[in-house]
Amino acid sequence: MIRFISLSSGSNGNCYYIGDENTAFIIDAGIGPRTIKKRLLEHGIAMETIKFVLVTHDHIDHIKSLGVLADRVNLPIYATEKLHRSLSVHFCTRGKLSGCARKTELDKSFVYDNVEITPFEVPHDATQTVGYHINFCGVKFTFITDAGDITENIINYSSLADVLILESNYDLDMLLHGGYTPELKLRITKGNGHLSNEQCASILKRVYHKQLKAIFLCHLSENNNTPALAYKTAAGALQSIGVSPDSLVYFEPLPRRMASKIYYFPKNC
Repeated sequence: MIRFISLSSGSNGNCYYIGDENTAFIIDAGIGPRTIKKRLLEHGIAMETIKFVLVTHDHIDHIKSLGVLADRVNLPIYATEKLHRSLSVHFCTRGKLSGCARKTELDKSFVYDNVEITPFEVPHDATQTVGYHINFCGVKFTFITDAGDITENIINYSSLADVLILESNYDLDMLLHGGYTPELKLRITKGNGHLSNEQCASILKRVYHKQLKAIFLCHLSENNNTPALAYKTAAGALQSIGVSPDSLVYFEPLPRRMASKIYYFPKNC
């Protein structure tokens, strides 16, 4: 079985685990290594089983402990050349990744053991931001967080997913009537910030197909969203195209400050 765990999801830190008994990796390392280790152990998974790290972008809530993992654990760090240039001078990772850096190319697949991984660009106000399409023993994951707008890349790769991990960051009414400054509200909504509940719902309506087993809503704002609102908006989108949320094996918002449960997917290889 393939296991998926969200170890943390949100601006407080992002880290996600995917693995089986032979190969395991994390996407981003925005929480401390001790926290990663502790939350994995809570699910009976040893930190030493992690083989590599995929990086989505260079904001601190995604790379806080990346330098420590490279320096102390010597894990390979996969990112685009443009991202690695930024990481080489970032205060979290400066001077720590040289022996661990593995360069990827947008829209070009690479293989690690039995995992085929394809990075693709998404709009966000970092040096560069990528999503990942991951074929793990025939189970196809598409992972998209911190994406400011809906693009054909997002639609195309989401349409391929058996398991879709998709940002649903904010409720627009909560954001507009909340306490953020006008500048921060503009940054979030202008196209290079985050996906709203409504944008996430729009994507789901366009990409749903009968092989889609699971939808996980990630990177929910603590100030401008609630899990209930994110779920209600996404569920309404599915219902509007005649799909019952109960027909999915899993359909859940991911928690911000704690690990999720383990989600299991049978292999197709």
